[in-house]
Amino acid sequence: MTTNKQDIYMSNTIMQASKEELTLMLYNGAIKFCNKAIMAINDSNMNDAHHNIVRVEDIISEFQASLNPEFEVTKSFSVMYEYLQRRLVEANIQKDISILEEVNEFLREFRDTWKEAMNIAKGKKPPINKLA
Repeated sequence: MTTNKQDIYMSNTIMQASKEELTLMLYNGAIKFCNKAIMAINDSNMNDAHHNIVRVEDIISEFQASLNPEFEVTKSFSVMYEYLQRRLVEANIQKDISILEEVNEFLREFRDTWKEAMNIAKGKKPPINKLA
């Protein structure tokens, strides 16, 4: 697909997505940009690393701004998002892959939990985790 067709497809996907699906897309985007930042540091491309870390920060800021203060869990999420923001600033200053991997792990956990909550809300059973 050409870039223009990809842009149109993505725009249509976003416009048709529910709030829940948009949140999932943002988590996936944050994970993608975190991975790109790690690859950029590995390639010694600090400009791209900075750009991608800032994109993750922007997504986390959107999550913080969208928190509903009426819910008790909001404070916990706010504290976690603030922590991730601090770690991203540290990662950007130090260009530290281990910090980015830590942030990425949190983002994956949040994303997976969000996906599970979406499935439960749709009436689907969550996958059973079998311990070996």
